[in-house]
Amino acid sequence: MTARDPHLASEALIGLRAYEQAPRRDRPPAKPEIARVRGAALRDHGGEGPPAVLVPSLINPPRILDLDERVSLTGAIARMGYRALLVDWGKAEDRQELTVGGHIEELLLPLLRSIGKRQALIGYCLGGTMAIAAANLVNVERVVTLAAPWNFSRYPESSKRALQEMWRHSEAAAKALGALPMEVLQAAFWSIDPERTVRKFAEFGRHDPADTDARRFVELEEWANEGEPLPYPAAKELVDELFGNDLSGSGRWCVGGRMVSDKLTVPALHLTAERDLIAPPQTAASGHVVAIPSGHVGMIVGSARTRLRNELRTFLSPSLRA
Repeated sequence: MTARDPHLASEALIGLRAYEQAPRRDRPPAKPEIARVRGAALRDHGGEGPPAVLVPSLINPPRILDLDERVSLTGAIARMGYRALLVDWGKAEDRQELTVGGHIEELLLPLLRSIGKRQALIGYCLGGTMAIAAANLVNVERVVTLAAPWNFSRYPESSKRALQEMWRHSEAAAKALGALPMEVLQAAFWSIDPERTVRKFAEFGRHDPADTDARRFVELEEWANEGEPLPYPAAKELVDELFGNDLSGSGRWCVGGRMVSDKLTVPALHLTAERDLIAPPQTAASGHVVAIPSGHVGMIVGSARTRLRNELRTFLSPSLRA
């Protein structure tokens, strides 16, 4: 990316070195768990009122939804009159035989049923896809998806080809390992916009490593580069069946013995990120869609979070509850 721009290359390397040397804060202790199914847990993030369950993606750790006190989405939900509960998928080795649908059937649905009350479901990225499917199978109050794909056939052809190429090179190893390593998935994300990957480190090198933006950059990079591997059956279903055959968008995705649909019988809101390359806006489920001027992660922890929270606050208003 910098073959014709040695100055950019130099700046990016300076930024990378600054990132490597930047101080890391101690991770806060895990929130209390109120339910556990195998290795997956439902963690209590506070608040009073009816439960709102936040469903993160299977890719990257769930802490993006509670990154720090200032940008925590779980904290914001708790202040909206709900009890914020965050799904923690746990170790991949405890769910290594599960497809994406299997995670819904074997882990998510039992966790939701353990609450004993109807809940609002709020799913981010692939977690939103899973939340829609779950809402077909359990009695929920309402559903919100955040940057979540459902109509996979609407991805740009270039993105689908890149994913298939990644899978062609890595499937045999993933099958042997029983999981697709996070490093492979992260490389696939980088390939979507490689220039941005270089420039963000170049820009980071110009920051004071002690300022708030720099500290959050480090937190986000740590989050993006960590996480459990994706169990091989889940990776295969994601690539071959959801991306490859658009089972969800075409109404042919069977989860828990039933076909699941995005045409829900409960109120649903789909918030998309206008500049999202990971889950482009056109891939969202049908229904009430609101676009947020942001990127995939920026809508959660960037300045666009204010707009996102306003939309959530309106949709989750007590006056609109059943």
